[in-house]
Amino acid sequence: MTKPSLPELLHAAVTAVGGVERPGQVTMAEAVAEAVDDNSHLLVQAGTGTGKSLGYLVPALAHGERVVVATATLALQRQLVERDLPRTVEALHPLLRRRPEFAMLKGRSNYLCLHRLHEGVPQEEEDGLFDQFEAAAPTSKLGQDLLRMRDWSDETETGDRDDLTPGVSDRAWGQISVSSRECLGASKCAYGAECFAEAARERAKLADVVVTNHALLAIDAIEGAPVLPQHEVLIVDEAHELVSRVTGVATGELTPGQVNRAVRRAAKLVNEKAADALQTAAETFERLMELALPGRLEEIPEDLSYALMALRDAARTVISALGSTSDKSVQDENAVRKQALAAVENIHDVAERVVQGSEYDVVWYERHDRFGASLRVAPLSVKGLLREKLFTERSVVLTSATLKLGGDFNGVGASLGLSPEGTEGEDVPPWKGLDVGSPFDYPKQGILYVARHLATPGREGSRGDMMDELAELVEAAGGRTLGLFSSMRAAQAAAEELRGRLDHPILLQGEETLGELIKTFAGDPETCLFGTLSLWQGVDVPGPSCQLVVMDRIPFPRPDDPLMSARQKAVEEAGGNGFMSVAATHAALLMAQGAGRLVRATGDRGVVAVLDPRLANARYGSYLKASLPDFWYTTDRNQVRRSLAAIDAVAKADGK
Repeated sequence: MTKPSLPELLHAAVTAVGGVERPGQVTMAEAVAEAVDDNSHLLVQAGTGTGKSLGYLVPALAHGERVVVATATLALQRQLVERDLPRTVEALHPLLRRRPEFAMLKGRSNYLCLHRLHEGVPQEEEDGLFDQFEAAAPTSKLGQDLLRMRDWSDETETGDRDDLTPGVSDRAWGQISVSSRECLGASKCAYGAECFAEAARERAKLADVVVTNHALLAIDAIEGAPVLPQHEVLIVDEAHELVSRVTGVATGELTPGQVNRAVRRAAKLVNEKAADALQTAAETFERLMELALPGRLEEIPEDLSYALMALRDAARTVISALGSTSDKSVQDENAVRKQALAAVENIHDVAERVVQGSEYDVVWYERHDRFGASLRVAPLSVKGLLREKLFTERSVVLTSATLKLGGDFNGVGASLGLSPEGTEGEDVPPWKGLDVGSPFDYPKQGILYVARHLATPGREGSRGDMMDELAELVEAAGGRTLGLFSSMRAAQAAAEELRGRLDHPILLQGEETLGELIKTFAGDPETCLFGTLSLWQGVDVPGPSCQLVVMDRIPFPRPDDPLMSARQKAVEEAGGNGFMSVAATHAALLMAQGAGRLVRATGDRGVVAVLDPRLANARYGSYLKASLPDFWYTTDRNQVRRSLAAIDAVAKADGK
């Protein structure tokens, strides 16, 4: 029998999921197949509606080697595992004569821990463990969640937090889960044979396709101990998120609360001298942190350096003592000891990292209204790490609707550790960039309006002219507005102001779960939804409920953001343009994601309004505009109001 062609396979898969073949999808599938066959790398931009998940799944399944697919959002992981993969595998089975297996794999703390559930949680003030189910008042929200999770543990097949609906708070989940450092290990745990996390790992070892998240991919790269099974092809979907997810995993943090918890956990398990030394170091650190002012520490102050050295040395002594003593009076000593060890090891590692003061790290203080001060350390860049750990020994395909910024892929490529496209040489991973376009007719379906007449936004302070403009636009659109703001404060101020001015309901991020807000917004075209950066990527509302997307200002990083400003400075010191390669790239990516909320289907019509005149007036404006969909462009406020009123009238007529 002749081997089925890629177009045949793609046609079968698209038919199975009830989709429509797009030219961009075919182009993408062919490019993915070529990269996988050549063991080379591909960056592919595929606009909304291209059907990119099938564009990479079909050639990957056809290739026959093991594939890891890493995504950023839970929604896409679920779509792949519950919809796209089952249907695609079934559709391809008659053609491939095999049925590829697939599995989902996440970090250990995403799975219910049976040991925690049945044996209890290590208690800090008393020896041993306590029963969290008895300790929580059954009438409290925490108590109700715990009881619901205990019932769920008897019926769940996966133990995966994301399969628990409705979900629970981090605090509740923390009572029945462990981190990889706290885990006893399957061989030492009474529940090792039934462990959900171990079962997920075993399924992944046998699967042809493993779906995971960016965080686990980062852990796999950074920690050196492989978490993911060996694989020949890596596909990174939502790849515009990868750098920030890897940075997040590689960031260390120390807070007085965290240090004090570690002291309490270890105190009962080690000799008095070791416990006292850690306690004293913790008190010194806490006193210093009370005076900490937010901002970057270009040099580590002497008093902080001494405090961290004392903390590191005391932690090291406690770690040794934890390994060599035992106390049979402590109930379930192994679990208590493992949790204490995990807490103290983290303190040791972060303190050591800051004291060593690598030129590749950025250190800063942060202050939080509720949690007080924290000391943080993050890599100045993750390029080297990604180049070394991601692009060797396997073919990598990175895809997203937004990878091409300012007209090419080199900006995103550089952030991933790749040399400019077409560069050749030793230790230079060869790669290709491909934009397969979008099935949407952006110039006909959307307008990009820049409010050129407004005052340039300052760092703080009210923007009365912007509020007037926003109110007029929302009124002209008849509601139907997704407001994307550069800060939560700005979103709250706009919601408060417009609730007083307009009859349209204004929903605000944080007042309800994101899922509920989006459902209400999608269900009522009169309604507006205001939120901040995290909303920019999670909203998929085709149809008349979202016909105006407003951005209050260009979302540059804050000038006092320690990590971004350090990255900008490093580029400048190396002779580059720090503003363009860090701040403008960051803004372009967010604006492209934000503008992408408008047109989600072929029938959608609407306006993206940017209430920041710099997009029209500043030199960098053309770079930012070139990163957005190719909408019809105007700065004419009367024209845009007429267009919004016309779109509103059509939507109302259709809705009758």
